[in-house]
Amino acid sequence: MLDTENYKPRMRIAFDEKIRSAMKEEFGYKNDMQVPRLDKIVLNIGAGRASVRDSKKAKSAQEDLTTIAGQKAVITKAKKSIAGFRVREDMPLGAKVTLRGVQMYEFIDRLVTIAMPRIRDFRGVSGKSFDGRGNYAFGIKEHIVFPEINFDKVDEMWGLDVVIATTANTDAEAKALLAHFNVPFSI
Repeated sequence: MLDTENYKPRMRIAFDEKIRSAMKEEFGYKNDMQVPRLDKIVLNIGAGRASVRDSKKAKSAQEDLTTIAGQKAVITKAKKSIAGFRVREDMPLGAKVTLRGVQMYEFIDRLVTIAMPRIRDFRGVSGKSFDGRGNYAFGIKEHIVFPEINFDKVDEMWGLDVVIATTANTDAEAKALLAHFNVPFSI
């Protein structure tokens, strides 16, 4: 059994010991509380057309996302009916999960060290996907790059949206923070 009260993930230790001081020096912060940090990571799978034809697809997406995140995902439902897309109100469309604390640091560690190197023809993530307030979003085309997913039992390939929310005020601060977490940015 993992002692979660005294357990610190590897990336959190790196933040406390190296990244915080490097960021403080790089941007000239006066105290440790000014240094940007990770706030949360939101993962989303949109089952899309598959869930319109078969409502069990959203449940499958939820199970896969729960396995990847290590935390129970919730099924997302349509807010209103759209006839052109054959979507009815409250129809299950996908799954999402918000990670904070230990699970967040564990996920970013697995994402950077295990999952991203397994992506086919990977040359880094775009450095232009910041929102202007220090949050970063990108997508992964196949969820099977995560080692938790058993490739033989996958019935459908899902795309995965990843949003990393930070406490940074600018995109430059957020990019520097994520670069210290070894997020591989392309040119």
